[in-house]
Amino acid sequence: MVVSGHPGSDGWHRFGVGVSVMVDAFTGKRVVVLGLARQGTAIARFAAERGARVIVSDLKSPEALVDALDSLTDLEIKTVLGGHPLTMLDGADLLVVSGGVPLDLPIIREAHARGIPVTNDSLEFARRVPCLHVGITGSAGKTTTTALTGAMAVAADYRAWIGGNIGRPLITYLPEIQAQDICIQELSSFQLELWDCSPDVAAVLNLTPNHLDRHQTMDAYKAAKANILRYQESDAVAVLPAEDPGAAQLAELVQGRLRRFSAQTKVDDGAYLKSDEIYVADEGGPRAVCAVNEIPLRGGHNVQNVLAAVTLADSVGVPVDAMRAAIVDFPGVEHRLEVVSIIQGVQYVNDSIATAPERSLAALGSFSEPVILLAGGKDKGMVWEPWAEAVATQAKAVILFGQLAEPLADLLQRTAGRLSGTTAPTLRADGLAEGLLLARSLAKPGDVVLLAPGGASFDAYQDFAARGQHFRELVQELDKARAAMNSETTNQER
Repeated sequence: MVVSGHPGSDGWHRFGVGVSVMVDAFTGKRVVVLGLARQGTAIARFAAERGARVIVSDLKSPEALVDALDSLTDLEIKTVLGGHPLTMLDGADLLVVSGGVPLDLPIIREAHARGIPVTNDSLEFARRVPCLHVGITGSAGKTTTTALTGAMAVAADYRAWIGGNIGRPLITYLPEIQAQDICIQELSSFQLELWDCSPDVAAVLNLTPNHLDRHQTMDAYKAAKANILRYQESDAVAVLPAEDPGAAQLAELVQGRLRRFSAQTKVDDGAYLKSDEIYVADEGGPRAVCAVNEIPLRGGHNVQNVLAAVTLADSVGVPVDAMRAAIVDFPGVEHRLEVVSIIQGVQYVNDSIATAPERSLAALGSFSEPVILLAGGKDKGMVWEPWAEAVATQAKAVILFGQLAEPLADLLQRTAGRLSGTTAPTLRADGLAEGLLLARSLAKPGDVVLLAPGGASFDAYQDFAARGQHFRELVQELDKARAAMNSETTNQER
């Protein structure tokens, strides 16, 4: 365990001088922050700038946290690295945890035992947000729906703040947010576990098994997600899918207006798909938004995301013309069915965000072309049998990597034995780089090489974005090699 910096006589590290203090509920409190990723550093800065005595702690070494520590050098804080000693709680008024910090750590259990409140940056933002607050959660589609809802608000000339589990933590911007603005916050189950308040407008896009390695049971996972609705007031708006059975069950928690979205049936209050046209409806009747073929995003799951965004945007007063303008110009979000390159007629698509089997299948189902699927990673306690049955019959080939490679190969082999007809050949690779080379050797013009792992990234990468970035770089190397080969051939022909 390492205590960094050069403490003064009282043990506090004074890195900067002349920091102005803004009065807040944090003022004068002793605050312990666990985790020095973007959420931890954001809340540490927010609390310290409001006169809190802040201790930040992380299990990593100083060498692994150089950037995070550098971002806090102008603040008066104490850092404890390499462990979370229980003595940090002595005299503490509040324990703040980053989203990735498990809530069963000894120090968190000890905080509960001592009666010390436990919170996180997203909850502290929600308690203070001065404007209309939109919250979005779900097992899949959160980031796309959040970004698209934000784009709709911007197209309507609202001053929109978009963040949370996407981008920078919104608490970073709190001093700049004004009462007439709109905040659109993506929220994960990890963040929502601790929530005791709910947004003015809240959506649960879907609810399927995910993160069961942390939540252990589906009931616990559902309970965390439900917090986005649980504390809403009677004048709030809840947005739920009409078809998803898991999320639809949360309607019993709704205290205010319930709006739905559906790609299959007409709804009286919300958004729906009819005859390849998206409509939004309320007591004034339906209004056409756009045609499905105007949506640049691939896949039926993205039609659902658009329907959800339309319902949310309509709930905060965005007019239909602004919704349509945002939809037709929406470029998508990186690592989500992102076409990295087309090389010799083969599309290379990055859907690294597919960290659950359902997401992997949604990505696979977005293509009519033959798909060579790159899958694997780290398991999160997920159910893989439906994935295996679909992949065995729908993919051209499956290339497995990571910790899941062996169990998924065994599952696909057993699945193929039960199915009649031809099933996708399965190969195993020692990592993503080797997997891509195998995919390239199998691919023909017109094929799609799709990274949609289904598993988490933490067996080899910091997060899904790092895995997606590695895939991009590997594909770019293939493209450069192809270009160099073409150049050499041209020179020889001359």
